[in-house]
Amino acid sequence: MTADEPLYKRDPEAWREHLAEGNAKQARKRVGADAILRDEGGRILLVDPDYKPDWDLPGGMIEANEPPLDGLLRELNEELSLRLDPSGLTLACIDWVSPHGPWDDSLMFIFDAGRVSPEQLAHLEPDLDELRRYAFLTLDEARDRLRPYVWLRLEGALKAAESHTVAYLHDGRS
Repeated sequence: MTADEPLYKRDPEAWREHLAEGNAKQARKRVGADAILRDEGGRILLVDPDYKPDWDLPGGMIEANEPPLDGLLRELNEELSLRLDPSGLTLACIDWVSPHGPWDDSLMFIFDAGRVSPEQLAHLEPDLDELRRYAFLTLDEARDRLRPYVWLRLEGALKAAESHTVAYLHDGRS
């Protein structure tokens, strides 16, 4: 081997250390995933978390190195005892949320999960350590309970789902 050979060829271990050092310096993003779930009447499921003042879509923050869809399925099971088949969910939108309050920016993945079956509805059970309650609401009721940018995100995700596309949003706006 010669000195003009690339580091990855002449010293693979040093190359991995170099990559690890670079990775440690990269910015980290918070990532969340929420679901659009409807009842038989087409109303949207919202949850009322006890750790913030406004209602929200069901879902939550993704753990380190966890795929967004896996994290969403985990959150739905933890918060509502709801188990969904991942093949029934489709990505409707990705929303970049700018820094606000104490929070850095984040990426929110919104999946269209379709309708909750009567059997699933009968077994919904909110985790009372995180949620005060849940409700299926009309779009007008949902608009009244969601923070404005979350309402815009839901609206954008619903339009994308209807047109079988994926929306890219910035604070809920396209």
